[in-house]
Amino acid sequence: MNLAIFDLDNTLLAGDSDYLWARFLIERGIVDGQDYEAKNQYFYDQYKKGVLDIQEFLRFQLRPLSLFPMAQLDAWHKEFMQDYIVPIMLPAAMSLIAEHKARKHTLLIITATNRFVTAPIAEAFGIEHLLATEVEVQNGRYTGRSTGIPCFQEGKVLRLQRWLEQWPNAPEHSWFYSDSHNDLPLLEKVDTPVVVDGDDRLRKHAQQHDWKIISLREPGQHSFNLHDETR
Repeated sequence: MNLAIFDLDNTLLAGDSDYLWARFLIERGIVDGQDYEAKNQYFYDQYKKGVLDIQEFLRFQLRPLSLFPMAQLDAWHKEFMQDYIVPIMLPAAMSLIAEHKARKHTLLIITATNRFVTAPIAEAFGIEHLLATEVEVQNGRYTGRSTGIPCFQEGKVLRLQRWLEQWPNAPEHSWFYSDSHNDLPLLEKVDTPVVVDGDDRLRKHAQQHDWKIISLREPGQHSFNLHDETR
């Protein structure tokens, strides 16, 4: 198989679904606005700087899931999708996904954001396979804890390696599209790393290593010849 891997937040989306889910909870009055907003911004800033304590963040981000029944959370998520996510699903991202599908590539989203938030988004993009940070469930409710290896930084590499073990053969060619320097561990493992609207640190690294740099936000800046990559 040929494997196209996509980061989600600020790559396929023109925004961060983790951050926006917190904004949704605040604006609907589901969580305490002032305190939650300050913590949400703090963790987002730490992520952008590359110094996020993923376990500390997950304790903050997953706790609200433990406070409500799944049916209520799912109803809120439908609102969240329509009001916050659909408007930032990039048309050029859909075109890029379609290019890979036309070549019969296997498509995978790999994201640090938890599966509750991201599974419906992956479905909306038409991508079957998803590796995300997993959320613990007991007795039909979320516990507010994560399980397994968080899908973040080196964790993405480990999670992908385990996922590939279920396939009979290793990929013939692999791409990974990402915006963030937090994804350097995985970008350095694939055949074709592609920087998508990258942060300054990642763009500098890409330029030094002659990686592909594209934009899914600027018209006409997303295409390159996929056929040449798989000859």
